[in-house]
Amino acid sequence: MATAESPLAGVPFEPGVAKPDPILVVEHIRRSFGGLTAVDVGRLEIERHTITSLIGPNGAGKTTLFNLLTGFDKADTGHWHLNGGALVGIPAYRVARKGVVRTFQLTRSLARLTVLENVLLGATDQHGEGLLGGLFTSWRRLERENTGRAEELLERFDLIQMRDQFAGSLSGGQRKLLEMARALMVNPELIMLDEPMAGVNPALTQSLLHHITALRDDGKTVIFIEHDMDVVQEISDWVIVLAQGNLIAEGPPSHIAANDDVIDAYLGRHHGEAL
Repeated sequence: MATAESPLAGVPFEPGVAKPDPILVVEHIRRSFGGLTAVDVGRLEIERHTITSLIGPNGAGKTTLFNLLTGFDKADTGHWHLNGGALVGIPAYRVARKGVVRTFQLTRSLARLTVLENVLLGATDQHGEGLLGGLFTSWRRLERENTGRAEELLERFDLIQMRDQFAGSLSGGQRKLLEMARALMVNPELIMLDEPMAGVNPALTQSLLHHITALRDDGKTVIFIEHDMDVVQEISDWVIVLAQGNLIAEGPPSHIAANDDVIDAYLGRHHGEAL
């Protein structure tokens, strides 16, 4: 929540509002598919070291926006930067190396690789496969370091006991944890989670919530797409609302829950009238 101690305290509750210390700034980003405009946002800033939830009705453009910002899709127009460094036109793997990683609504674990091998896929400095890397880098030392890092993450996400099992044997919730562990292998600054609670049982949901808040407490910045407003209310410092590709509201969870524009976007302009 944006409390008096929060870096967002005193920020106006207005779409596109400037933040005190934004890690990510987006300007005039637009993406259309044929005659349909999926995303059309004039300005958006994400405050550093906070948890920001991105909400909106189905088809609002949330995942499309994630895809654009992380290099999985190309915008028609727009500029965005992380810590002042431009990310426009950079492929997804280079966006990750610059400090922005994302997970997907449908997890992308490789079922026939072990849990440990899946996490190791997130390592970005595996030079042993190249001739020059082999000449100048001890690939065995690097392999040990990467394995140690991966095991630390598996321990953190309560998956260490499954390190040698095939990822295909994990439950849906465990695969969400695995994807978060793999994303953290690059030690990112900004983590973007696409519906991390979808299809997760209530017990594991609480575990995921704990891990997300721990990321913020460790100095990371988190943006996540979510439909469950109880989850949004519980862990968000700030909420951004999209509708039909447009940014229609921003503010702390308590403000968003009572915002007429948000209620209209979810329920329709005439939801209060008699049928």
